[in-house]
Amino acid sequence: MSPNGGPGPRPKVVRIIEQYDLKGIGDELEHKWTRDEDRMSLRALADEFNERLVERSLRDAAVDTLTEDSSYIYAVLNGDAGTSGEQTQLKRRLERDGVDVEALTNDFVTYQAIRSYLTNIRKASAPTKDDDTIRDNAANTIAQLQERTAAVTESKLSGLESSDRLTLGEHRVRVDVRVFCEDCGKQYDVETLLENGSCGCSE
Repeated sequence: MSPNGGPGPRPKVVRIIEQYDLKGIGDELEHKWTRDEDRMSLRALADEFNERLVERSLRDAAVDTLTEDSSYIYAVLNGDAGTSGEQTQLKRRLERDGVDVEALTNDFVTYQAIRSYLTNIRKASAPTKDDDTIRDNAANTIAQLQERTAAVTESKLSGLESSDRLTLGEHRVRVDVRVFCEDCGKQYDVETLLENGSCGCSE
């Protein structure tokens, strides 16, 4: 049974919160998303959530993190920092220290999952300003298209693998839409841009 009483598996964020014993994080996510000032974007909340997973996994494995903080380790594991060689080296080192890296990275959540958790499970909503609501609706539409693109891509890759036309190891399909403003010279993922309501031109 799902948390709302219906059939089907539990939402991923709910399952991960219980699995990692992240007490109170639901309240934190909701507050940081719904407060009137200094609201955090869903993508930033997803990154913060995943960093907490890294922290818990390292603590459970008694891994010394004096030289690297959890945010950097998360960025490397997520492919946002470090070279491919550095990423492989870090994964091997963590595995030697007792961290199940594959399970950990599989537990990372997307901002779409955070959005679903906040709106469907906690029944939260962003501050109800007309402009915010319109941008939020646009973000929902774009997120659905990204999920569809990722699903189609994964289906095509699987078909090529099964017909021996493609060799591919363990992988994840990520679809990001980025917007580059030629006036201010700054680049944003579309989710952050819509949540901010402006680019660097307004600064």
